[in-house]
Amino acid sequence: MSLSVQAAGQTDLGCVRKNNEDNFGYDTRLGLFVVCDGMGGAAAGEVASKLGVDTVLTYFREASRHHHYPVVGDTFEGVSVRANALASAIHLANQAIHETGTKSEGKRGMGSTIVAAMVQGNYLSIAHVGDSRIYLVRQGSIQQLTNDHSLVMEQVRRGLITREQAEKSEMQNIIIRALGSEDSVKPDVEDLVVLPGDVLLLCSDGLTKHVKDDWILGIILEAPDLEQACNDLIDAAKAHGGDDNITCVLVKTVQLPWYKKMFNIFGGNHRWQSST
Repeated sequence: MSLSVQAAGQTDLGCVRKNNEDNFGYDTRLGLFVVCDGMGGAAAGEVASKLGVDTVLTYFREASRHHHYPVVGDTFEGVSVRANALASAIHLANQAIHETGTKSEGKRGMGSTIVAAMVQGNYLSIAHVGDSRIYLVRQGSIQQLTNDHSLVMEQVRRGLITREQAEKSEMQNIIIRALGSEDSVKPDVEDLVVLPGDVLLLCSDGLTKHVKDDWILGIILEAPDLEQACNDLIDAAKAHGGDDNITCVLVKTVQLPWYKKMFNIFGGNHRWQSST
């Protein structure tokens, strides 16, 4: 099966924040999509998230040119080369953020979440650190593919509180795993299969704090295209408070017509987006 991808992305300041610490980027030629949500205040969070996005995109663009994926950090058994490459790129991003934060007094302690997805044919690999999320929309239903690395969700997983209590907790912003906080990091990685018509959503928690899963699903299904869906998702978050930066990237898998399959290697586009 020959699948191609369509993509759209948007980031927004929200209704309260004075600067945007989110960043995103993608390259459809490589099938690579990244969202980062920075932490650290002032310019530091914005620097961290940009370093995260730029490092991952650069790693894969260089690897594509040299047909080699350098291994950085620990590898994972039972997953694909693709998934391990995502992990390596995230290790590099963590190193870049940690080193920059260590060397610069004004950026000390900065960090970032990251979600990254790579689609090649009908194979999908995902990796993440933090509480930004990846969702899969398929045949009228929505599924969260990532598990938040947050204090409240760890409490939910251990049965200490309910999901409803977690959503109201004053500690829901406490992240237990992030890029840059330590000199090494352990991303979660996974391989999946995608089907024609699947839609992936990569987003920061500025969206999911205010827009529940079923509402996200309805917006995506009702929108005429991916660009409008991104706009509508951000508008929904802003209409219900918008107290954080909001970023979403939507990726749709489509089956290539036979006459385009032979030219697919020359297709593709990219977007390298920084917050403004």
